[in-house]
Amino acid sequence: MLMIKNFFCLLCSLTISFWSLAQSKDSVTIKKYNQKIKPPALRTQLANFKDSVCLPIVLVKSVLDSALTVYDSKGNKLTVTYYRFLYRKRAVTEDEKTGKFTPTVSVSSDYFTETPIPKKWTKIIKSDLSDREELYFFDVVAQDKDGRPFYAPPLKIITK
Repeated sequence: MLMIKNFFCLLCSLTISFWSLAQSKDSVTIKKYNQKIKPPALRTQLANFKDSVCLPIVLVKSVLDSALTVYDSKGNKLTVTYYRFLYRKRAVTEDEKTGKFTPTVSVSSDYFTETPIPKKWTKIIKSDLSDREELYFFDVVAQDKDGRPFYAPPLKIITK
């Protein structure tokens, strides 16, 4: 009977010690992932252009093949992992009854996980690009060197 009591006490003490060790490791892990990180001030740019810019068509065609980059306030380059791109193009519609043409806007958009924009898109945009059209990069997600994701500001380019 004494042997059974000793075995039961040993089993209980081992269970409690393992349980306490497991909880201390979990709390360290939880603290690590629940740290409040102040997001750095970021800027998004294509070639040397950032924010909303109005550029000549020839210049837009030349920078369209450039990679979208994100920098923090210290000048460190972040890795772009995701972004959405929208091409707002001028178009016309024809009224079937009167035959009149009315100006309108055509929008093409998609999301990408690699930069620069795929060749298929750049080829179409370069062939159709005219004045007062927009190229808009938004929902840009970039990772710092530690792998933490951050949203970067959008970039809008308007042709003239």
